[in-house]
Amino acid sequence: VPVTPDLLMTPSDQGDVDLDVDFAADRGNWTGKLDFLLSCIGYCVGLGNVWRFPYRAYTNGGGAFLVPYFLMLAICGIPLFFLELSLGQFSSLGPLAVWKISPLFKGAGAAMLLIVGLVAIYYNMIIAYVLFYLFASLTSTLPWEHCGNWWNTERCLEHRGTKHGNGALPLNLSSTVSPSEEYWSRYVLHIQGSQGIGSPGEIRWNLCLCLLLAWVIVFLCILKGVKSSGKVVYFTATFPYLILLMLLVRGVTLPGAWKGIQFYLTPQFHHLLSSKVWIEAALQIFYSLGVGFGGLLTFASYNTFHQNIYRDTFIVTLGNAITSILAGFAIFSVLGYMSQELGVPVDQVAKAGPGLAFVVYPQAMTMLPLSPFWSFLFFFMLLTLGLDSQFAFLETIVTAVTDEFPYYLRPKKAVFSGLICVSMYLMGLILTTDGGMYWLVLLDDYSASFGLMVVVITTCLAVTRVYGIQRFCRDIHMMLGFKPGLYFRACWLFLSPATLLALLVYSIVKYQPSEYGSYRFPAWAELLGILMGLLSCLMIPAGMLLAVLRQEGSLWERLQQASRPTMDWGPSLEENRTGMYVATLAGSQSPKPLMVHMRKYGGITSFENTAIEVDREIAEEEESMM
Repeated sequence: VPVTPDLLMTPSDQGDVDLDVDFAADRGNWTGKLDFLLSCIGYCVGLGNVWRFPYRAYTNGGGAFLVPYFLMLAICGIPLFFLELSLGQFSSLGPLAVWKISPLFKGAGAAMLLIVGLVAIYYNMIIAYVLFYLFASLTSTLPWEHCGNWWNTERCLEHRGTKHGNGALPLNLSSTVSPSEEYWSRYVLHIQGSQGIGSPGEIRWNLCLCLLLAWVIVFLCILKGVKSSGKVVYFTATFPYLILLMLLVRGVTLPGAWKGIQFYLTPQFHHLLSSKVWIEAALQIFYSLGVGFGGLLTFASYNTFHQNIYRDTFIVTLGNAITSILAGFAIFSVLGYMSQELGVPVDQVAKAGPGLAFVVYPQAMTMLPLSPFWSFLFFFMLLTLGLDSQFAFLETIVTAVTDEFPYYLRPKKAVFSGLICVSMYLMGLILTTDGGMYWLVLLDDYSASFGLMVVVITTCLAVTRVYGIQRFCRDIHMMLGFKPGLYFRACWLFLSPATLLALLVYSIVKYQPSEYGSYRFPAWAELLGILMGLLSCLMIPAGMLLAVLRQEGSLWERLQQASRPTMDWGPSLEENRTGMYVATLAGSQSPKPLMVHMRKYGGITSFENTAIEVDREIAEEEESMM
């Protein structure tokens, strides 16, 4: 029986070769056909669809914004989405181990993890705020309906009754504050207790407990990996649509709703001449599809080898875009109603970001009959939207690290998930202080800004230029039964990286310091933010350095070896290894195709002699049998 040459074995195989055989089986798979699709939809459709897209659309030309939005979806969104799914499904590996495709770029995987870790810390804080409001809605009158509470100031004014019969406003609204705004900033955040980002003040125990609850929910849902989160998404990915439709029907039937919708969608085509609109459209697509965070790659790695991800790509990307547009109708119909009630233009009511979810919309709810019911529904929708995105972030981290150290961590995956949740909860405690919002804004502005674009550009170039677009298309052909067409190849090779590079340059040129309301961040906080973004970028050259140091030979030889796929790169199950991937797995009985592979793609210097010897032995055996 031919012996497996040592070069095929990883150090952990040496003692026990059987370990490798059950690898993919141990790793787990989705339990149902829809698990993967719903998980992807849940991951992509998040809070940003509700509080970022509608605002971006109305500030960038209303209906005209949909032109660059769908164009950027075609150039950047769909191709990069498909690229990430293909990588994950082909290799059945997480964001770190997938770089067996070209170990030189493993730093991009580490950078993904750093970004996703930082995002997960503050994203769960937003879920904690949502939980806070969810519990606060369980009353007969909403606590942010009236002034006169201990947290209100003399500037507080209940805006609802300010319009007289003649439609004239009795006083200047700009010098007053709505009760919902004071409830958010003075009661929930208690921001008056902080002097700024440098002196965050005390921990708010109610927020601290909400954050704990958020982490407990996330932990329980990812406890069994994709087996448990794959079941939870049947609820969290579909239920928001039901609530969104209810809110939409309620919104459209309100007086003044048409005013808001008109404002949201009236196309102002002159906006298309400004580069800002195209940049905003690309950023919206980029962030809302979650490309580059590793979540798509992780989810696809739990698929069966021949799952039709080509179809899934279009379902998820187009579904995500339609959801954003629908959410815009639901939000702006209510804002139109508010503007009519308050007698102010719609643009004075509209806000982006957390302000929309925690100030404007709650205020609108107080004007409706059965306000606690609508408020509860709205926050329950935000909770389900946020949770499945958070599952993906956590699953990405856990999968990446367990794939890297499968022998130690895979049997203890639940314990490891728990440890990650606990440590992230502790790191997030700074966000529950009086000045926590300043830290949240800093994390939001810098953790996934230019660093994320650098990671995606690197991934795109490594796969298409270093690994080779032909080989990548051949891999996809082996997996799906057809090669990607000209559209995908053109986008991967030129259009997507070029667009992202333009975005990156634009975001650096147009850089603006962070701010929260009227608060300007001090220079050290700015620097901290920039370093946070740079740290993920620096992971890439650091990874390259490590990869090169592990090889032998001159610098050029080392670079060449480090950029080639490793011996065990390819589908994880032996039955899926066809063509050049046949029998390149450890424990396989026929090393011959491996030798062909080594001659074709160049072997690793110190092992070349062994390979040639084994090859010669096989040739002699075959001759003697004839």
